Amino acid sequence: VQLQASGGGLVQTGGSLRLSCAAPGRTFSGYVMGWFRQAPGKERELVASIFWTGDSARYADSVKGRFTISRDNAKNTVYLQMNSLKPEDTAVYYCVGKQGGASAYGYWGQGTQVTVSS
Repeated sequence: VQLQASGGGLVQTGGSLRLSCAAPGRTFSGYVMGWFRQAPGKERELVASIFWTGDSARYADSVKGRFTISRDNAKNTVYLQMNSLKPEDTAVYYCVGKQGGASAYGYWGQGTQVTVSS
């Protein structure tokens, strides 16, 4: 599954961005989808995940209450709405996916840069 992420950019502290992740010609049915991020000098962090067919969404403590992951089944697209952005949210964000039951995310999109200025 080839994932295409978009929507990154430069925003001021307190601003919002929405990231999108699509897999042209493929369905996400049965896949757990998520977003990782990695900032320079920091470990990669799973910020949010969602089951494609369920309502379950999980978030890292660092983004709870500010980020929302969602999906549009008709468009085979996953979104990450990021509100109240902080400089520490600056990172490259990666869309990821794995088949239900898999232990690791085996599908990765290209990263999209999010920069939050103070």
